[in-house]
Amino acid sequence: MPRSWTFAVARADLARTTLVDNDVPDPPEGAALLRVDRVGLTANNITYAVLGDAMRYWEFFPPQPRGLDAEWGLPPVWGFADVIASTVPGVDEGQRFYGYLPPAGHLVVRPERVGATGFRDATAHRADLPSPYNAYRLTTGDAAYRADDEDLLVLFRPLFFTSFMLADQIVDNGFYGASSLVLSSASSKTAYAAAYELRGRGPELVGLTSPGNVAFTESLGCYDRVVSYAEAHTIDVVPTVYLDLSGAPAVRATLRQHLGDRLTRDIAVGLTNQIPNAQAADEFFFAPVQMRKRATDWGREHLDQRFSEAWHRFTGTVRSRVDVQVGDGPQALPHAWTEVHTGRTPPRVGHVIQL
Repeated sequence: MPRSWTFAVARADLARTTLVDNDVPDPPEGAALLRVDRVGLTANNITYAVLGDAMRYWEFFPPQPRGLDAEWGLPPVWGFADVIASTVPGVDEGQRFYGYLPPAGHLVVRPERVGATGFRDATAHRADLPSPYNAYRLTTGDAAYRADDEDLLVLFRPLFFTSFMLADQIVDNGFYGASSLVLSSASSKTAYAAAYELRGRGPELVGLTSPGNVAFTESLGCYDRVVSYAEAHTIDVVPTVYLDLSGAPAVRATLRQHLGDRLTRDIAVGLTNQIPNAQAADEFFFAPVQMRKRATDWGREHLDQRFSEAWHRFTGTVRSRVDVQVGDGPQALPHAWTEVHTGRTPPRVGHVIQL
């Protein structure tokens, strides 16, 4: 019987990983079998694991059918997969899709709402999980897709979706009356993608980062000012929105003490240093909420158009600022996971795995 594989991490200790063999599943009637081909691994995937229980990310790809017990979790990845078997009209062998995938060789999906742009997975256990993660984009019907940019898509597209919707929410709310937007973890892909969307639209953009990343962050050209964490107390005391992508309690404490009532909004966006910060912040940003609002405001087609236009603007700028490191085969996944989880990946580097 053909063999497949699954990469998993210990839910209670994300530094522990395993790579196990399993059978290639057969797609039942009404299903299709995807072969996972090319994926990215960034701090975003670590966030999925950190928030695996709180945000239900562990539930998308249960470990049990893959020969693993509940000790283990499959951190979702984003990338491309090819249809290798299908019983669903309109989902054909050889088609290539972009979407939310397990770190595994194969995925069985139950396509519904099949059309020129792709389908949604109607697998029963995913029915009440956040719907944006259940959409699979057909490359031939995706305005954001360019074959030469597949690596940028697997590295940046899910992050850029968050960044795009974050920037949109801030603009949609009149910048919350702020004169300054302060972003922590400013060298991270999610932060600087949001900054590219927000630059020149009103408030000053201040990037907070570690001393070793100041020069890189300044070179991006998307912040009006870049400040090391140690100098956070030097930012101007003006009405400020803090977009926290680091989750560092000390930085939040410094800003609250320094800015006082001029800190008009404190929004947790990500967890690049793996400390859950949603409770410490005033609120937690969740991109699908703003996406649903804009899908209602604009219609899904217009939302997709705006996203694609913003995406192509961003990739035109960022292409020369990322060094893609391509790993070969499933064994590259634990290596990339360890590099990202331990913080050893420089901000210029992006891990792509060809499976």
